[in-house]
Amino acid sequence: MIRTFILDFDGTIADTQSFIVHVMQLTLKERGAAPRTPAQCAATIGLPLTQCFEVLLGIPTEEAQPYADTYRRIFDEERKPGAVQTFPHVVETIKALHQRGCRVTIATSRGRESLEHFIDDFQLNEYIAYTVCVGETEQAKPHPAPVLKTLEYLHEQPENALVVGDTIFDIAMGQGAGCPTCGVTYGNQTRSQLEAQHPTYLIDDFAELLKI
Repeated sequence: MIRTFILDFDGTIADTQSFIVHVMQLTLKERGAAPRTPAQCAATIGLPLTQCFEVLLGIPTEEAQPYADTYRRIFDEERKPGAVQTFPHVVETIKALHQRGCRVTIATSRGRESLEHFIDDFQLNEYIAYTVCVGETEQAKPHPAPVLKTLEYLHEQPENALVVGDTIFDIAMGQGAGCPTCGVTYGNQTRSQLEAQHPTYLIDDFAELLKI
């Protein structure tokens, strides 16, 4: 029986793609790097931020770190209330799961300060039981560490926790922890990309979680 939901944030809860791509492109411009297309930028979403720039620019970690630092500064400068919205039916569904007695958590590659700002913006504080952000486990997604930390904190069994995300990184993270998984097709990766990772479930609307 599924009683715990471990949700990705970007591309699953919040429609952040256009904003993230915008900030990435501003970061590249400020640091004098060659521009990248929106599709190239979007393809890295879901990875830890430093790794995004490693992949995007083909550079080692030590060279990518200054890009990540610049990105964080620009992100904070550009982020205004209302700049990012949740996907349809997300807030209502999270509330409904909470009312059913389920525990709703978040495992994200986003930093804690940024995540907490968004949770405040979306007025979801009382409905989120636990969060794991980038840097709070020794290894980040697609490694299962964020899910394993959540399971340990909640004293939950893997078979009773559904990991939900919009990328193969989320699905691999859940699979590595021994959990059932659910891909959402409206986020940053396509249905065919998600199908190739063989999630337990695949949904087109966040509200379909209520049926699972």
